[in-house]
Amino acid sequence: MQDTAARCRRTAAAALVAGLLLTGCAATAPGPIVPPTPEAQDALLKTVERSLVDRCLEGRGLTLARRPDTSEEDRRLQAALFGSGPQELSLTLATGHTVTAHTDGCLASAREALYGDQTRWFRAEVTVNNLRSEAQDRMKDDPAHRAALARWNRCATPPGTSGAAHADRPDPAVVTRCDKESGLAEVRARLEPVELAKVRALRGDQLTTYQQLRTRALRRAAELSAPATAQEGTNTL
Repeated sequence: MQDTAARCRRTAAAALVAGLLLTGCAATAPGPIVPPTPEAQDALLKTVERSLVDRCLEGRGLTLARRPDTSEEDRRLQAALFGSGPQELSLTLATGHTVTAHTDGCLASAREALYGDQTRWFRAEVTVNNLRSEAQDRMKDDPAHRAALARWNRCATPPGTSGAAHADRPDPAVVTRCDKESGLAEVRARLEPVELAKVRALRGDQLTTYQQLRTRALRRAAELSAPATAQEGTNTL
């Protein structure tokens, strides 16, 4: 009886160890790997987004692999890619510039799949992408910047000509010289980091949303780009 009891205890212990090992394997099974560098992460997101867009267009009988043969085909492709009708997404920035987008195109569909909420992503991405522009716009109110800009305009405008005539396409050599002589480059270099820090603090909520949704998209992109066999193996554990 004692030998039988001992064997039972050993059998139960072995089963418990096996169960723990199996549970440990399931818990520590490697998942899809997100690239470590921002450049590689950007490349992953672009690649997977393009793949999702291609799949969506293919479902509509369209492709980006060749140029449309007619203007009508091009209109169909643009509508399928970017959406059509009223632009449902709109955000007016602090600079006064308004950015809009559709929600019914294949590009919007791909971003919904990656980021989970294309409306929140649109607002966060547009805000983050324009932080520097907002900071530069805020610099215009600084007296030192206004004075340096006035000196720059006098430097860049040849005598007897209108400054407006040269505003759109200034000569690069003139820009470089006047940036230095007017002190505008120095003023901008001093003011921009300060204003950018203020803007980042003002837009902290959108920055947080941007990071959260980007992290979600990177994980989703890694899953979608992982080999099918690896995904099946993970699912069976």
